[in-house]
Amino acid sequence: MGFVIALLVLSALVFFHELGHFAAARFLGVHVEVFSIGFGKKLYSKMIGKTQWSISAIPLGGYVRMKGQDDTDPTKISYDADSYSSKQPWQRIIILLAGPFANFLLAFFLYFAIANLGVPKLLAYVGEVSKDSPAYQAGLQKNDRIISIDKKEIKYWESIAQQINESTTEVSLEIERDHTTISLQLTPKLIEDQNIFGETITRRIIGISPSGKQAVVDFGLIDGVAYAWEETQKAGLLIIQSIQKLLTGVVGADKVGGVITIVDVTAQASYAGLVSLLFFTALISVNLGVLNLLPIPALDGGHIIFNLYEWIRKKAPSENIMYRMTVAGWGILIGLMVLGLYNDINRLWGN
Repeated sequence: MGFVIALLVLSALVFFHELGHFAAARFLGVHVEVFSIGFGKKLYSKMIGKTQWSISAIPLGGYVRMKGQDDTDPTKISYDADSYSSKQPWQRIIILLAGPFANFLLAFFLYFAIANLGVPKLLAYVGEVSKDSPAYQAGLQKNDRIISIDKKEIKYWESIAQQINESTTEVSLEIERDHTTISLQLTPKLIEDQNIFGETITRRIIGISPSGKQAVVDFGLIDGVAYAWEETQKAGLLIIQSIQKLLTGVVGADKVGGVITIVDVTAQASYAGLVSLLFFTALISVNLGVLNLLPIPALDGGHIIFNLYEWIRKKAPSENIMYRMTVAGWGILIGLMVLGLYNDINRLWGN
């Protein structure tokens, strides 16, 4: 069942991405010949208006084929009034941006739904206090509730590390113990640690762990919008940082995951519950949007670069250059897919 849910999630994300392209193309008067979910042999097709809507055999992507635009052969150009090629570069850029934008918008609505379904949050109750730590020496005890740090209110456990790391020297804590408020002063300890990319960093700690007490927070309408906007930005920044770390060698190529990993993790998220599934779906949606904006020919980002060139230079790149760069782009994409598949198989073999 998890496998089926994972395929449905991926198909839905591709559908919304291509729907963005489709909507922008039709708005700007471009004829869309084919709207396909999946690649390869068509399993089901139906003409709706002048567009052939299809479900194809390989559910690992999809495409919108517009009149005068063909990724497999960029020399196939039509200059009819309803052709993609006949539009101004800025209009084509809008069409190209609409796909990633649809993914970002979908992620925003998924995060908004999560905000109103209820987000599990760890409460700021102390569980264990490490012996001889700054917290232990200051007198912090198990089951104390941290009310504020340096006069900044603490509602949830996730805020504690942030406030501690923002401090430079001594910090002041207000805690609640047995219905009594107590003020404590302590100096955090500086340690070396690793971030999610495996880089060595320094951070400040006081030596406590959470008790595990949780609350499900319903953000409501206004706060839910703010939460969704913040989470969408955080997801986008995380993916951009991941790409940067991969390109600079901080993250090894063996960490690149393929479609098997995506399907597997999505299936696991579905078993963990609706909120977990929505969280991961939103993250993949943002990932799909960001990756499609990379300046690689054959991706939306590559086409945007071509159109920016034409817009600025007042002339299109030569067909020969576009063809060669598109072929090179497909080579890069196929290489990344093979690398991801190789890593997936290695992980499965190792497990």
